[in-house]
Amino acid sequence: MVQPAVPELVEVDLHESLEARTESLLTLRQLGPPDLVHLIKVQPKGTHKEIGTYHHVTGIDASSSASLAAYINTLTYSIGENQIWFGKPQSWKIQAGTYCCYNAFSRVDMRVDVSFPGSVDAYAVDDRGERRVATEPLWLETYLCSVLRAYAYAEDSVQTRIVGCRRFNPIVSTESEHRFLDAAERLFAKGWQLGSDPEVQVPNLVSNHLTTGVLKYIQTTGRFASGVNLFEKLRIKYPEVASLLAKVLIDADEEVKAVQLLYETIKVLPMDHALLSVQADFCQSKGRSDLALECAKRAVNSAPSEFTTWAKLAEIYIALEQYEMALLTLNSCPMFTYQERDFPRMPQPAKMHLPILPESMIDESLDEYDVKQDPLPAASLKGTFATAYRLLTEIVAQVGWDTLLKCRSNVFVMEEEYRHEKNASTVTNASTTALRGNSLEAERKPEELEKPNGSAEKPNDEKEVTESIAAISISESNADTVIEKPEQTKENDNDEEGSEDDSKNYTQFQNKRLCERWLDNLFMVLYEDLRIYTIWRGEIQKQKMKNLPVEKSASDWEIHGELAERLHHVDEAIEAYRNCLNIRFSSKAFRGLLVAQEKARDVRGALNSIIRLTAWNYRWYSEFSPNLLNSVRKLIAEEGAIKFRSVVQSTNLPQSALDLTHHYSEICVAFRSSGSEM
Repeated sequence: MVQPAVPELVEVDLHESLEARTESLLTLRQLGPPDLVHLIKVQPKGTHKEIGTYHHVTGIDASSSASLAAYINTLTYSIGENQIWFGKPQSWKIQAGTYCCYNAFSRVDMRVDVSFPGSVDAYAVDDRGERRVATEPLWLETYLCSVLRAYAYAEDSVQTRIVGCRRFNPIVSTESEHRFLDAAERLFAKGWQLGSDPEVQVPNLVSNHLTTGVLKYIQTTGRFASGVNLFEKLRIKYPEVASLLAKVLIDADEEVKAVQLLYETIKVLPMDHALLSVQADFCQSKGRSDLALECAKRAVNSAPSEFTTWAKLAEIYIALEQYEMALLTLNSCPMFTYQERDFPRMPQPAKMHLPILPESMIDESLDEYDVKQDPLPAASLKGTFATAYRLLTEIVAQVGWDTLLKCRSNVFVMEEEYRHEKNASTVTNASTTALRGNSLEAERKPEELEKPNGSAEKPNDEKEVTESIAAISISESNADTVIEKPEQTKENDNDEEGSEDDSKNYTQFQNKRLCERWLDNLFMVLYEDLRIYTIWRGEIQKQKMKNLPVEKSASDWEIHGELAERLHHVDEAIEAYRNCLNIRFSSKAFRGLLVAQEKARDVRGALNSIIRLTAWNYRWYSEFSPNLLNSVRKLIAEEGAIKFRSVVQSTNLPQSALDLTHHYSEICVAFRSSGSEM
């Protein structure tokens, strides 16, 4: 198998990358950054001046100092003699190297110093910069962290790409799988120490980076039997692991066993929110959102401080078309500050050597173009706010903007409405209302239900920002539909401003809730997305009517495709991505197309996207993508390995690029995945 090229970032001062990594140890909170490899090189025939270079890497076997030293030894062959250095052939000699791999369990950096010829020194560095002995338990923890990081950092986008990072598949055989799952079993009780996804407030036994990584591996490779065996053994000691076991059983099409397991375990642990959430997911997948609703309510009661339970409840309300209850539930969600991953913090390098692997070249456009940052605020949402925004867009996709505004004004106190009330009273708690599921219509006066969209009067003078703005129609077939800018709701704080009006209309809003500021902001973010989308579609429609081409740059089409995808306009997103690819290569556009091609069972189209994305990954020093491996596994399961290889070979692309794609099918054969029998 062809190895990705080796990128090198040249230091200004010798060892500055190692010093920067040591200083950053105190700030690491989760899995830690990718492994750092530091090299000291000299030119034998030159001045013998030492230079320091470094790069990052994931997926290397970190089970012992010998395996890490072996990686540094391989670099002496790939970037030693006859290396093409900034376009010129030069001979380099590696005098020494240091491999750094972070242990997130014990919060130490495991390091291996290799000198040529001969000596190897392994030790650990704590967050104070002091040396510690590298013991066997520390190496076990380090190995497991290394595998989890390989999956966590495997799908970096262009905007978050770590420059000069090689990515390898940490598990390529059943033997390496057994070692990984054995380490996961032995350290399972300590998994909460690694942290968790941003949607989880408090890491626990079943919600942490360890369980996320194990589930990701099982779903990517389809090794469901191995996952079942692991969680069956753990369930004997930890009954709550049944929620993880049930997920794997459902993915493995063992739904009867999963339902029996959930039934038996919930009788023992009736307040386990993870079990109840899995039960709600299963009921919803079977079209029984009514049954899922009760499970989701119990999950919220079990864990009212967790975002995931509230988000699931809101999702089910949307499926039941109870949009006002969905808004109330969203308003009750506990929101958390997004915690960025532990990216490496390195000083600015003197220069960067980023070679291109010849086998990765398909055409002249595999270099990603200069990416224009998406100017829309929705593109930068992360964590709980991104999930809440997605739920809002689902409501808009189902009922439209006008109906969403009407639901909003029905359940939340609007700014002008509040200012015209004389006496403020205690407002019913939105959380309990969402859980009880009371009919809001029954609480309101008939005349309130008849109020038009945007029931509050438009503020004037300093409130001009809330006036309606006419925009181009969303639906090209309905020219009367316009996007109205949402009015401001009453912020959830103390406002002593009174009103000279009497309280005759007080009963119209006494059952309304105060909208959280973050949710109010998301409405404005959604409005901006819709406004730009309607302008864009309007421009396209006008150009089509005039039989003129739409002239936009590749990055503009990419941004429009991402916007349409956010708003659930799949056909428009595909159109934008194709227009982008007609101009220039775009990994984001190909990833968006691949999802649509898999849903449409377009085998040739999907394989074309997979081949190009695989080559692009190799261009940026990555041989491993869990998403691409999962796509290949599913195609082989549906079409068979023989047809898969035949279709790949029939494409008009260089054989070297096709061989890179065959690497994924070879992994499926090694794991004996469904359909991989030749």
